[in-house]
Amino acid sequence: MRYHALACDYDGTLAGDGRVDDDTVAALERLVRSGRRLIMVTGRDMDELASAFDRFDLFERIVIENGAVLYDPAQQEATMLAEAPPSELVERLRQAGVQPLTVGSVIVATREPHDETVLGTIRDLGLELQVIFNKGAVMILPSGVNKATGLAAALGALGLSPHNTVAVGDAENDHAFLAACECSVAVANALPAIKERSDLVTGRPRGAGVAELIDRLVDDDLADVDPGRHHLPLGTTEGGRQVRLAPYGTRLLIAGPSNSGKSTVAAALLERVSAAGYQFCLIDPEGDYTDGIEDAIVLGDARRAPTEEEIIQVLGNPAQSLVVNLLGVPLDDRPGFFEMLLPRLSAIRSRYGHPHWLIVDEAHHMMPKGFGMESVGLLRRAGGLLLVTVHPALISEPVLRTLNAVVAVGERPVEVLTTFASAVGRAGDCPEPLGDLPTGEFLLWRLSGEPIRARLMAPEGERQRHRRKYAAGELGEEKSFYFRGPREVLNLRAGNLTAFCHIADGVDDESWEYHLRRGDYSRWLAEDVKDGELAAEVAEVERGGGEPADETRRRVRELIENRYTASAEPGGAL
Repeated sequence: MRYHALACDYDGTLAGDGRVDDDTVAALERLVRSGRRLIMVTGRDMDELASAFDRFDLFERIVIENGAVLYDPAQQEATMLAEAPPSELVERLRQAGVQPLTVGSVIVATREPHDETVLGTIRDLGLELQVIFNKGAVMILPSGVNKATGLAAALGALGLSPHNTVAVGDAENDHAFLAACECSVAVANALPAIKERSDLVTGRPRGAGVAELIDRLVDDDLADVDPGRHHLPLGTTEGGRQVRLAPYGTRLLIAGPSNSGKSTVAAALLERVSAAGYQFCLIDPEGDYTDGIEDAIVLGDARRAPTEEEIIQVLGNPAQSLVVNLLGVPLDDRPGFFEMLLPRLSAIRSRYGHPHWLIVDEAHHMMPKGFGMESVGLLRRAGGLLLVTVHPALISEPVLRTLNAVVAVGERPVEVLTTFASAVGRAGDCPEPLGDLPTGEFLLWRLSGEPIRARLMAPEGERQRHRRKYAAGELGEEKSFYFRGPREVLNLRAGNLTAFCHIADGVDDESWEYHLRRGDYSRWLAEDVKDGELAAEVAEVERGGGEPADETRRRVRELIENRYTASAEPGGAL
């Protein structure tokens, strides 16, 4: 289920002439029985609302006074979300003959044509207040307070995200909270400006329009409504057309050989998912995201595995994304850890609608052949799913069949598409053989269309994150470099580039040159540090021959420092 909450304006939306009719109340009851939550968002104060409507029991939360107060009907408790204006303002307006004048816990309201008097009084008193208009009403509120901020407080109290919320309204003061939600709906009687900016307009007005919306929500979760404004940009075609992915329902595989750029494509998509406010849970089996991602928490490290309870606790806040680092889990146990975690992730998603994206790195290891069919079924329920791998043919075929799109990068992209097409029963639709893709380009094939070649809109933070991680982070035992020497009497582990340079300075010449002649340094940089350019430069040193160990050591260290020192932590130069 995509939409777990419906947020409704009151006057002109739920209510006509201030009252909600029986048919609309019956529709609200149907929505509650479907397991969804109802939130009212109104400009009225509590006394005004209570005098007109008595079915507060249907609503989990009620936002009153245009976002300034949050009311919990079950506890019958009101929480002020902003400070009340000074009493001097109210007194000045009364002295100026402003009538009607309503004073709530926070809001002060009147009607046109008193707006000029209101603005002049606020200016004369030097107050930081705003005036909001709504079909002739003039509402005075603290700056930054509106229906969107009130709804955010209501959703936060319920553990819900605006990305799992439908909002419906009709007037000027509804703009903010409609725009804040995943799907915005205008009833048929709404102002033209509201209709123009909404994802859906009902065929009927007021409460009948809300009932119409509820029927569609309960029947198919608004399956035929695609709020395109939320689509995530990934790249641009040669003709300049932007390539975008839907944030819900996209189940994507990114695949290609080592150093082909698949991690950069994944990072770009992840950056856009995060920037748009979608919660993600990234399964990181090899510690490739040790330094984390901006605004995401990392649980687990090489010494300690994360617990399921910690993971679920973090994901309880829809505004907080998570990287699950599995370096502390034995290599062979990582797929089992993921399979045990998956039902817990699915359960929280079934209840709250998030995490919105499940991302699995090294998917061939985490979901190999024999991956449980029950777990495959849980993958199908993910809102957005992203798998990243160098070996798509090693992923369980039932897992591949859950996908509806693939991105191929690097050499022989047609091999990736062929593997995918065979798994999903579309072998006859696979495109003709294609040439290698240069760095920065990708091929996207959605099952619903033709392959699209595009240039990636590169992620802003990926290069810096990569440098921090490999310079001073912890790569884990599997990705570390080991100085063993020709007789394997050594076992000196370098868990990052800083450690590599320190150990290289102290290791004996025979051991240094042994690894140099074998090309071990460039191989490690290419395969584990994932820096093809640096690997190529170091390979030139390895092929040089005849230079003393001190000189090759100096040159390799210099190449590493030139590339990584600038991005190291302060005081942490290589």
